[in-house]
Amino acid sequence: MKITIAGAAGGEVTGSAYYVQTKTAAVLVDCGLFQGSRRAETLNKPPGGPKQRLDAVLLTHGHLDHTGRLPLLSKRGHRMPVFATPATIEMTALILRDAARIQASDTARRNKKLERAGQPLVQPLYTPEDAETIISCLRPVPYSQPVEIAPGIRAIWNESGHMLGSGSIQLLVDEDGRTKKVVFSGDLGPKNAPILKDYEPFCEADLVFMESTYGDHDHRPFTETVEEFVEIVRTTVEARGKMIVPTFAVGRAQLITGLLGWMFRNNKVKPFPLFLDSPMAIEATEIYARHRELFDEDMIHFIEEKPLAEDLKSLKLCITADESKQINDQPGPCLVMAGAGMCNAGRVLHHLKASLWRRDTHVLIVGYQGNGTLGRQLVDGAETVTIHGDKIAVRAKIHTLGGFSAHAGQTDLMAWFAAIAPSKPRVVLTHGEDGPRNALAALVKERHGIDCQLPAIGDVIEL
Repeated sequence: MKITIAGAAGGEVTGSAYYVQTKTAAVLVDCGLFQGSRRAETLNKPPGGPKQRLDAVLLTHGHLDHTGRLPLLSKRGHRMPVFATPATIEMTALILRDAARIQASDTARRNKKLERAGQPLVQPLYTPEDAETIISCLRPVPYSQPVEIAPGIRAIWNESGHMLGSGSIQLLVDEDGRTKKVVFSGDLGPKNAPILKDYEPFCEADLVFMESTYGDHDHRPFTETVEEFVEIVRTTVEARGKMIVPTFAVGRAQLITGLLGWMFRNNKVKPFPLFLDSPMAIEATEIYARHRELFDEDMIHFIEEKPLAEDLKSLKLCITADESKQINDQPGPCLVMAGAGMCNAGRVLHHLKASLWRRDTHVLIVGYQGNGTLGRQLVDGAETVTIHGDKIAVRAKIHTLGGFSAHAGQTDLMAWFAAIAPSKPRVVLTHGEDGPRNALAALVKERHGIDCQLPAIGDVIEL
């Protein structure tokens, strides 16, 4: 068996993809988009060569950095099944349609400038038609049950606690008279986070591909982060300021909305105007509502006690561009949730452009910010930033709430691995910058005596 690392390696966090070849089959595990810096985005090509065999694709979850290159496969002519949990299928369809729409819009805008300059026009990475073709290939799988996905290969999905429908995947590969077990962690969520169930680790593997996004530290405890969030909101409301939350449409939007409803229900702060300025987040929230079977017990109890909508009567859902523009005229106090979560696209850029220079603005960073993104610049303390070609002074207060991350910190990563460590697997660390990846490798060696491999993109792991 050969497994080619086709993304999220060599210190790169995005673009997750693994091309698995056996004597009888070839499958992809994830097919993610590279995001962030211009250098990363130049890597957005379909994994593998044009004539390489591909029997199936398996998805750990729906985030763009794990699914965003799928339409490149249909564009190339592939028509294989794409296996995922039912919630991941819904999220993937939502996310790919949005990605294709944004690419079409961005390309049209860029071509206007190129045409005026007399330069050759460019094509989008893929079209909405390419996205619809691959969406039609999505096939549902259950949790915790083996599914035959290609000749000689079965796969099991276990809850990974990262986003709605997310899973770690164990491949059971029948080869050379024995069954080899290969585990892909996918993205792992923190234990005891709200809404979703905790991850369920596998207990056996010959080879493990493990994420290391936060392999060098733990997040601030969730309860402390909630206390900090409550205090920021309370003091900003008292000062009649504006809060902007760059929000990942899937996960963070639902978490922050739920927390605000909890605050209102428990009289932590009196209701004030809230804006969910993201059609995609609004659709994602509807998908959450259809999958209560994936919620943890606390969330089920919370929504059975009283419908969340009753707590959130001051929430306005903004679908149209005009509704989004009107938010700029809204005086404080108010809170705006808008995408994209890394401030690298979307409506949040307009809100930041309008308000970053104001001292009564508070920007709440609630998720990972990739290298080269505007979000990372804000976290790193930039005094000025460029938005839509204009230089903007950063006078707003920037708050980084790492405890709201959807990724497991070092302790939770090691707890997940501890369940599988007794089988003494080979370990390959991916999906992390060099610092976190090296730190996690050192800890795995110290506690379990296992040397981890730290591959680059294009490296081949043989089993």
